[in-house]
Amino acid sequence: MVLPALAMFVAFAVIPLIGVLLLSFTRWDGIGAIHPAGFDSWHDVLTDPGLPHALWVTFEVMLLSWAFQTPISLLIGVFLAARQRYRSVLAVFFFVPLLLSQAAIAITFKALLDPNFGLGAGLGIDLLVQDWLGDPTLALCTVVFVVSWQFIPFHSLIYQGAVRQIPVSLYEAAQLDGAGRLRQFFSITLPQLRNTIVTSSTLMVIGSLTFFDLIWVLTAGGPGDATRALALDMYIRGFRANLMGPASVIAVILVVVGLLLALALRRLGGGRDTSSQLEGM
Repeated sequence: MVLPALAMFVAFAVIPLIGVLLLSFTRWDGIGAIHPAGFDSWHDVLTDPGLPHALWVTFEVMLLSWAFQTPISLLIGVFLAARQRYRSVLAVFFFVPLLLSQAAIAITFKALLDPNFGLGAGLGIDLLVQDWLGDPTLALCTVVFVVSWQFIPFHSLIYQGAVRQIPVSLYEAAQLDGAGRLRQFFSITLPQLRNTIVTSSTLMVIGSLTFFDLIWVLTAGGPGDATRALALDMYIRGFRANLMGPASVIAVILVVVGLLLALALRRLGGGRDTSSQLEGM
């Protein structure tokens, strides 16, 4: 089983990554001949004032979506982990956003948030009649909300499965000691979900580096460059400006940032200590 998995990893991860790295040292418009360019593309990208801004936008989306998704996903996962039938029915409807493509979700929210013809104008709710995608701050918050709306069900599913693995005997013992639901949540559920929280956070953080189609359809990086994250910057450089070398540099930077964040989260989660937490062991 190890060799096939290793072969797949090399074929679909290592070789493409090496190809992108080599392409970052070339000059290519995506159609014609490829010419060696040394470190020109790296120099152009690293000295471009747009790179720090794209990095900042990427981290803003990452941190805000993580802070928004984690507590809601955790609470919904704990709620859905109970065995009542109506919660199972709710869970089925709750996962509908996962079945939709990001482009379809972006088009839908773009229509709903239109200040002239959207939900707010249609229902006459003045609070919702805002230029959600025309104001830089509101546009960034809208991107975070839409991303969270789609992925909260996925992370809730992870927490739901993890909560169901916690031994019932722990809660029964806590009840005998007079602990209420709130005390049980903070003393039993949260500590038992430590590794799950790290896993979910890692998926959120690494996944946020790849947000492209949703942002592209929803805001196209605007207004101005308020929502121009790194993945979007890579697309614009590569397929709008036909600069494959600089686009490859952005791709390599995304890989490095993703690896560093994954390593940092793993260390924060206890490094190699991934042993079972069942029964408090």
